[in-house]
Amino acid sequence: VQLVESGGGLVQPGGSLRLSCAASGFTFSNYYMYWYRQAPGKERELVAHISATGGSTYYAGSVKGRFAISRDNAKNTVYLQMNSLKPEDMAVYYCSTTLYSLRYWGQGTQVTVSS
Repeated sequence: VQLVESGGGLVQPGGSLRLSCAASGFTFSNYYMYWYRQAPGKERELVAHISATGGSTYYAGSVKGRFAISRDNAKNTVYLQMNSLKPEDMAVYYCSTTLYSLRYWGQGTQVTVSS
């Protein structure tokens, strides 16, 4: 299982970024996918998840209405569109999935929100 995030960077408050996570090594279309984030000194928290078909999504209250998770099963890729970014969104964002009760993580991508 390999998960590779990309798309992080520096953005001003109010700006947008789209994160991508390319998955390989498993049947991507069969599994839920998750985005987590971890800010310095804080615990890793769930940001959003999406069902295997993409028909069901969940968002943490802090990002609801601003972030959108989606997936392209033909490309084995999950996305996180982040709009109206705030300084408190600054964190390392991780892509994740669970197979056979094992949690897999990508290496993370840094999102910095600063003027």
